[in-house]
Amino acid sequence: MNQTSDAADKTCRLWYDKPAKTWNEALPIGNGRLGAMIFGKVYAERLQLNEDSVWYGSVKNGDNPEAKQYLPEIRRLLGEGRQQEAEELAQMAMMSVPKSLNPYQPLADLNFYHNGEKEMISDYYRDLNIEEGIARVSYRLNGIRYEREMFSSAVDQVIVIHIRCAAPGKLNLRFHLSRRPFDPGTSAPSSDMLLMNGECGRGGIQFSTALKAVATEGTVQTVGDFLLVRHATEATLYLASATTFRHDDPESVAVRQAEEASHKTYVKVKRDHVKEHLSLFRRVRLDLDPADRGGKLRELPTNMRLEKFRDGEEDLSLIALYYQFGRYLLMSSSRAGSNPANLQGIWNESYTPSWESKYTLNINTEMNYWPAESCNLPECHEPLFALIERMRVNGRKTARDVYGCKGFVAHHNTDIWGSTQIEGNHMPGSIWPLGAAWLALHMWEHYRFGLDEAFLRDRAFPVMREAAEFFLDYLTEDGEGRLVTGPSTSPENQFIRPNGAVGSLCMGPAMDTQIIRTLLAACLKAAEVVPTEPELCDRWKAILDRLPLPQIGKHGQLQEWLEDWEEAKAGHRHISHLFALYPGELIHPRYTPELAAAAERTLERRLAKGGGSTGWSRAWIVNFYARLEQAGKAYEHLRMLISHSTLPNMFDNHPPFQIDGNFGGTAGIAEMLLQSHAGELNLLPALPAAWRSGSVWGLRARGGYTVDLEWEDGMLAGCRIYAAKSGTCRVVCMRPGKPLDIESGSEAVERKSDGVVTEFLAEAGRTYTLVPERLGRRPAETALGG
Repeated sequence: MNQTSDAADKTCRLWYDKPAKTWNEALPIGNGRLGAMIFGKVYAERLQLNEDSVWYGSVKNGDNPEAKQYLPEIRRLLGEGRQQEAEELAQMAMMSVPKSLNPYQPLADLNFYHNGEKEMISDYYRDLNIEEGIARVSYRLNGIRYEREMFSSAVDQVIVIHIRCAAPGKLNLRFHLSRRPFDPGTSAPSSDMLLMNGECGRGGIQFSTALKAVATEGTVQTVGDFLLVRHATEATLYLASATTFRHDDPESVAVRQAEEASHKTYVKVKRDHVKEHLSLFRRVRLDLDPADRGGKLRELPTNMRLEKFRDGEEDLSLIALYYQFGRYLLMSSSRAGSNPANLQGIWNESYTPSWESKYTLNINTEMNYWPAESCNLPECHEPLFALIERMRVNGRKTARDVYGCKGFVAHHNTDIWGSTQIEGNHMPGSIWPLGAAWLALHMWEHYRFGLDEAFLRDRAFPVMREAAEFFLDYLTEDGEGRLVTGPSTSPENQFIRPNGAVGSLCMGPAMDTQIIRTLLAACLKAAEVVPTEPELCDRWKAILDRLPLPQIGKHGQLQEWLEDWEEAKAGHRHISHLFALYPGELIHPRYTPELAAAAERTLERRLAKGGGSTGWSRAWIVNFYARLEQAGKAYEHLRMLISHSTLPNMFDNHPPFQIDGNFGGTAGIAEMLLQSHAGELNLLPALPAAWRSGSVWGLRARGGYTVDLEWEDGMLAGCRIYAAKSGTCRVVCMRPGKPLDIESGSEAVERKSDGVVTEFLAEAGRTYTLVPERLGRRPAETALGG
């Protein structure tokens, strides 16, 4: 590795001039399933390892058998305003038995040590190249230069550690696997391999981890529970792991994967890893600083750049790095065949992590996947769809046994087994039966972006239909003839009734109605493509007609509950009733201006009382303001997200670390540049003044479009749209707010415009170039991905 040239090019790198002292300074690698946090220490390095199916225990069936019996009574008590009685009965009769799901846990630690004297260290450097997916460490120890490369290969399903030194035969290292305090120990099936077999609790998942070493010009042997490399110039370690979640014999799988990778050789494994990684990463390019105004800042270590940004210094390339780091994290924690990204992606060092590092369905899991479609990583959505399929089986039972309903239902938490019970003992969050409905909308969104009719017919629509079926039975009529949910909550807030009672459980919270309205409307749209019984469509329409409409309260805010109750915590981190604004589409600044004003008022009130205090909440606010087309406020909160809720390794800080803020922030940046709801492509809808000129290439839009954009002095300079499907393309651009000229190849394309919306017929497989009318120039091909 050439340190000088590598250190100079940091547009897609996190880099540091010191080893990590804490886990929040370590750097993540992952292939969707197998991950590590790399500390970059010299004498005693630590790689903290995770495998996505290492969860404690096994599947739980926690549906409360008495729930259905007491459901009518709980509804009656809520209708009579007897808040405390209703919540006490619901806690006993509805919440799961046992209360909590099991946690996601670490796999192990891989430690390795330099043999010999501990003397002078110099020329230290470590980085994470997110474009290639490779972490590197280099230093001089006792005058000898050492270099490491580490990555997790999705192709070969191994973590690879390659170490070399500049002095032939001077590489002497010891490697050790441990899992303290639940350490099962290791064995040595051969002189060049360590093997760790263990289990996650009685009757729980069993795992196996194999570590194989290959040395150049040296020897490999085991001594006790150490793997030794002696008198080598280079050494490569291949680490593989498997569990009984996927395999009957995880040991044979882990050993085979490590052996096969080693026989393939390091050069080929690395080449294939980089090629596959680049094929996803390079789909999107973002340049917010074409004039290189922040060039000197890129020469600073990433932690120092974050400190300067926190102090108010502008660093546009850091924002682009933050955006691409979010895409890197999704690629690294969610791939076809893996489990979905959980509250920490796949990176977790605690055996008792916060919130068990589960899948929280009242915002956090969904936020993890907001960038999947728009940021051109649709394959990374697949693990979530596989989890939803597992949830359907459990969710049917929960719907039947807890509510006496058909269809399938899920609540605010699940695990890798797809649990759907009313998990927990936290009244503001637990009893919330909209988890399956929200997740089903992710499958609908995947269809809307790609227009894959086979996916809609065979996978998405069956899930959407079954999630909607639950509400055909579950909804109940209120005193005004409306159909409402309940008992439910507005996650995870509380209200104050006129009599002073503080409560969480209620009938018809706004978020519930918004999700159901969105789901049923999506089912009706899907029914235009997938043959559906007319009688069922009529039932969906009848329910839509009877759902409560969004209401504006006495403060000019969007009401969070069916009644205009005051909030117990006016600055609460959850802003659930703005689902209708984002990720929903029921509120639009131009098409529903009164509701948009109420949404803005809601945000003002939340923020005035300390809202946005967690990373993911701040990220959601970025997306809210982007949808309101308020560029200045969207950027203000993006800056706050990076300044106040980002750790030295650029992980999001809830606190503690929680990955959803990274994904929400990445989605927010994309939403500021391109929106594609409301049946139109909205170009640069929330472009902040600080992003004066720039370009983005490869964003995806609903309707099967891929979009490149270039802007100068805050105005659109050019746009290129690739159409994967034929259809009418409607484009809005308020910068400069003129009709757009359209070309395909060298031919002008007929278009219509009302001064705001430009409309043309797009043909599948063709690319269209758009520039503002009478602008007098065309975008440079190279600037727009050509």
